[in-house]
Amino acid sequence: MTEKDKLLDQSKAFWKTMALTDMNKQEWESLCDGCAKCCLVKLQDEDTDEVAYTNVACRYMDYGTCQCTEYIKRNELVPACVWLKPEMVDEFFWLPTSCAYRLVSEGRDLPSWHPLISGDKDSVHEAGMSIRNKVINESEIDEDDLEEHIIYWVE
Repeated sequence: MTEKDKLLDQSKAFWKTMALTDMNKQEWESLCDGCAKCCLVKLQDEDTDEVAYTNVACRYMDYGTCQCTEYIKRNELVPACVWLKPEMVDEFFWLPTSCAYRLVSEGRDLPSWHPLISGDKDSVHEAGMSIRNKVINESEIDEDDLEEHIIYWVE
């Protein structure tokens, strides 16, 4: 059985039967679809807690692969970088509605373009659900101008 066949075998759809807190590291990490929307700079309204996404991404984002170039040291280099953990499930409200961690925490299924469903790690990009070719680096703008970069295409 090929790796793609394993991914497409819905009888192994662990996310449908397991709580996030019961997943091992490999299962947890495989939920990430690679969209990199969580690496966008976000603004949160102090009164309503509403989160607004910007088209500004972390300086360590590789826009071609949608991967962090400093994944291992990310929390050291960017102290505000959130390291998602299963025990944080109650705090996932700020994640995009398309995020697998949020979907599973809300009891919903993964979309057809998710790599665990499609068997293709590029399906998230092909579906236009990643930040690929849609963002600028945070080093390119003044922090005071972030409100001018609010976007509405993040789901």
